[in-house]
Amino acid sequence: MAAPKPEEISFPPMDQLQGLEYCIDSNPSWGEAIALGFQHYILALGTAVMIPSFLVPLMGGTDGDKVRVVQTLLFVEGINTLLQTLFGTRLPTVIGGSYAFIVPIISIIHDTSLMSIEDNHVRFLNTMRAVQGALIVASSIQIILGYSQMWAICSRFFSPLGMVPVIALVGFGLFDRGFPVVGRCVEIGIPMLILFIAFSQYLKNFLTKQLPILERFALLISITVIWAYAHLLTASGAYKHRPELTQLNCRTDKANLISSAPWIKIPYPLQWGAPTFDAGHAFGMMAAVLVSLIESTGAYKAASRLASATPPPAHVLSRGIGWQGIGILLNGLFGTLSGSTVSVENVGLLGSTRVGSRRVIQISAGFMIFFSILGKFGALFASIPFTIFAAVYCVLFGLVASVGLSFLQFTNMNSMRNLFIVGVALFLGLSVPEYFREYTAKALHGPAHTRGSWFNDFLNTIFFSSPTVALLVAVFLDNTLDYKDSARDRGMPWWVKFRTFKGDSRNEEFYTLPFNLNRFFPPS
Repeated sequence: MAAPKPEEISFPPMDQLQGLEYCIDSNPSWGEAIALGFQHYILALGTAVMIPSFLVPLMGGTDGDKVRVVQTLLFVEGINTLLQTLFGTRLPTVIGGSYAFIVPIISIIHDTSLMSIEDNHVRFLNTMRAVQGALIVASSIQIILGYSQMWAICSRFFSPLGMVPVIALVGFGLFDRGFPVVGRCVEIGIPMLILFIAFSQYLKNFLTKQLPILERFALLISITVIWAYAHLLTASGAYKHRPELTQLNCRTDKANLISSAPWIKIPYPLQWGAPTFDAGHAFGMMAAVLVSLIESTGAYKAASRLASATPPPAHVLSRGIGWQGIGILLNGLFGTLSGSTVSVENVGLLGSTRVGSRRVIQISAGFMIFFSILGKFGALFASIPFTIFAAVYCVLFGLVASVGLSFLQFTNMNSMRNLFIVGVALFLGLSVPEYFREYTAKALHGPAHTRGSWFNDFLNTIFFSSPTVALLVAVFLDNTLDYKDSARDRGMPWWVKFRTFKGDSRNEEFYTLPFNLNRFFPPS
């Protein structure tokens, strides 16, 4: 028997993923696009509700305050998503709240000058204004790095090999928000996970009028079914005598959002009062802004692949970071209690639905703005138990992580140098943040615990982030370890053409600014 030919046992590297139905600049029908946009909106609710639900009670806020913060966060998310898809990277990415900001915000909440305020409402307002001031100052980091093209210069040190651990850990690094949360209410979490996988994968060829409806709308259908099932369990009294934590994770009536929400409320800048500024608070928040920048860089690379686009050129990436800085500035002005980053779960949904259309994401931004103004209707959807979202995260975060691993095809993984870099960066990217989390859980403060709270916040925030640790390790090793003789092994011959706008003819199709704005901002 003849030996197999090389092309029969290997697959050539591909710039763009195969099997995607709609790429970045192709659009489904308006009806399908609106339904897909609503699906992205529903998915974005998980983080938008979770962050205020955790932070607002610590600040002394009421359920009414929590609802207002959720509304404000969704409203600004919609604006930031529109700005990013129109003028930033132009990739189909939802710009949502970020968990990276929780460490410095908790530090602000526990500031002795704020904790000493006895009136809870006054303490909530003063804490909110302190967070706003820190966000406004810290946003300058991304604005400067983005619009000065300094991040574009930094990105020239990136290679496909160096980006693999960063993009992979954008997904893998969020593992604690997946099954550990599903396990808090397995009776709705496990069925949701099974149903979502069944609809999106095993039944994806089920067609209705030539539309793979179960694959395309697996999220909407499975959430509707499991939400109704959870409501049935709640109404039947299944959780009546269960522990408070179980009720909080399982019941559909524990969020107290619908009763507390106004019918109509338009968020506006400085609605909580004039921001207050403190140098220590701002410095700690700058670490979160840097983490957001690195996590978004990895997410943008993943989104470009799932939207069947070329990797964003350096100046496009930098432009997107600049607009993200503007987004964090808006977070500070409106008072969203969180900064902005790319929503990883929504990037994963691009792959699950095989629709990477920019128009779909812009429609989802419209839903965010619309339902944040109509408070009662928005609160209805926001009352979905977070366990249901966590089940979906198990699939979508993993999908984003696998996109990061797909960049290995452009590198030589028979090289011991490359195996060392990828392995060490992945392991430390998971292990270091886990050490920081465990230490904090036991000692109630991070491993960095000096007299300078701003210094503690900076270090603890940086090392809580898996993609940030992975980037520091991978990029350092990749650019210092036999780098002169390893350009081919690192994947640089393939990568170099995507560094500049004119390096690939497809870049103009994907990343040119609308309304002929390239006349005023010519690509580099």
